[in-house]
Amino acid sequence: MKILKIVSLFSFVVLFFMYCTKTDQVVVSTASKNTTDLLSLKTTAGPTIDGVIDDSWAKATKLEITPTVPDPGNGLFAGYIGDKYLATLRSMYDDQYIYFLAEYADKDQNQKVAPWYFNPTTKLWAKEGSGNVYDANGVLTRQGFGEDKMAMLWNIDNSTPKFITQTCYASCHVFTPYYDYTTVGTLVAKVGKTALDSLVTMPTFKSNSGSGNHYTNGPNEKIDMWWMQPSKGLSYGKMDDNYQDYAGGQAITNLTGGNANGRHVDDLVVGSTATVWPFRPVYTTDASQGSFANTQNLKIGGTGATVAVPLYVIPGSTSNYITVADTSASGAAKKVTAVSATGVLTYSGGTLDPNTGTDYQRLGSDAYSGIGTKCIPSVIVSPLKNGRADIDCIAIYTGTGYIVEYRRKLKTGDVLKQDIDFTGLQDQSFGFAIWNRNNNQHAIQPNLMLKFQK
Repeated sequence: MKILKIVSLFSFVVLFFMYCTKTDQVVVSTASKNTTDLLSLKTTAGPTIDGVIDDSWAKATKLEITPTVPDPGNGLFAGYIGDKYLATLRSMYDDQYIYFLAEYADKDQNQKVAPWYFNPTTKLWAKEGSGNVYDANGVLTRQGFGEDKMAMLWNIDNSTPKFITQTCYASCHVFTPYYDYTTVGTLVAKVGKTALDSLVTMPTFKSNSGSGNHYTNGPNEKIDMWWMQPSKGLSYGKMDDNYQDYAGGQAITNLTGGNANGRHVDDLVVGSTATVWPFRPVYTTDASQGSFANTQNLKIGGTGATVAVPLYVIPGSTSNYITVADTSASGAAKKVTAVSATGVLTYSGGTLDPNTGTDYQRLGSDAYSGIGTKCIPSVIVSPLKNGRADIDCIAIYTGTGYIVEYRRKLKTGDVLKQDIDFTGLQDQSFGFAIWNRNNNQHAIQPNLMLKFQK
């Protein structure tokens, strides 16, 4: 069963999107008069970013859209293609900030990403997948445990020509097929790069893949990406401010083992270039913020086979995440130091036995069976900093969908050309995307336009 099936409702003359406000329930007709342009209302006092739709939003024109999961090719979005989500966008701006209000339908809330669960048959810990799993016949075998997310993409300084007509698709590339770097990379020293270019045209050196990534089409092209992610800044009242760049282009990104990704968090830049083929750019890192995996490898009983287990647990917790503050000496999280043959985890001060009851287990064997309330988060989150924290954001789940209220300065302190500048109040093309219970496949609304009320 897919998360949201709205397609069948199109037989009705009028669709209704129910969402909560200060008066709790408001009906929005989808007989929209505006489906492409978002007019940002000029205001002298912007709204408070708290997820409550205050009276100031009533004057802002709604853009009514239906982001839809596309078919970009190579099976990348298989199982999700055609899923639709009713959404509205509103905007305002003042002398300092631009404000946005997004509302969209979602029948259930999903924020625990790929959680740890215990398999009582194998006596091993494992992680749920972040997306749906299908068999060879296209039958769903396991529903994914990914996040509900949302994103906006902007053309920085109009640097990406294709963005004007393609928006989101301007940087979307699928690998069909890609060069198998793990195979051909070993041949470079023997035959040289020129000879290798002819060799890799042979099927032996290529692989089909249901994968893809975002990167722009020229070294001077950049796209600003605002990403609402519960496992990143949203836990601390922020959207994750990212950008997309060339990343070396297709010659590198289309190689498995190459860079393969033009999407980066703000403040990271190319620090060097690899000295071996394919000479991909190497980006700087910042491990002091964002999130990291709650995982480690331990030997069963200290001497047995090596298995993956959680790095930290909060005994008895039902939370979606563990924060970096939890892992401090005075925090609630306890570091796992041992695992037994029966899956019992040892930590300082006690043990966690997943065999008693189903709190840490799957609640059934079918595709839609849930998990126990105490299944352990697979992500440890920490606050965002500097350029990555430019966007204030609060997301409220109402029971039928999301209210997402956010703001960013018209012009940030960015000097790396990783943020869009709104101070000129020029029309800006943008794209909008929604993820529903998965970390990859998403619905897209391209070819939108932000216009400012002067």
